[in-house]
Amino acid sequence: LENLQPEIKELAKRLRYEVSVHGKQLGWSEKVARFHFTKNMRRIVTELYIRDNCHPFKATLLLWVQIPMWVCVSLALRNCSVGALGSAVQEQFSSGGALWFTDLTAPDSTWILPVSLGLVNLLVVEV
Repeated sequence: LENLQPEIKELAKRLRYEVSVHGKQLGWSEKVARFHFTKNMRRIVTELYIRDNCHPFKATLLLWVQIPMWVCVSLALRNCSVGALGSAVQEQFSSGGALWFTDLTAPDSTWILPVSLGLVNLLVVEV
């Protein structure tokens, strides 16, 4: 989007000139000329977005998927860890595990999982 801004400004300047010339030839009022400029500018910008495949909504699309998914996963993990699903699940979490974390209900005293999760998230954001 940022790379398109100089091109959009140049096209807006050219379109403003063309609309003013046609407006004077056809006797348009200021309001009619502004309407035609806005309509044609919107069309030109949409064509540029299609040409370069960079619609602004695409930048927010990830948020509309990622935030609800994060909330649902967080609530599911909370329900599993506090035993809201029953004591059988709580017992499975306390006896299951691997490597240095054998009890999944106990906090990680080594901080390996939280730090590795933070580093992986940082890596994803940077990439």
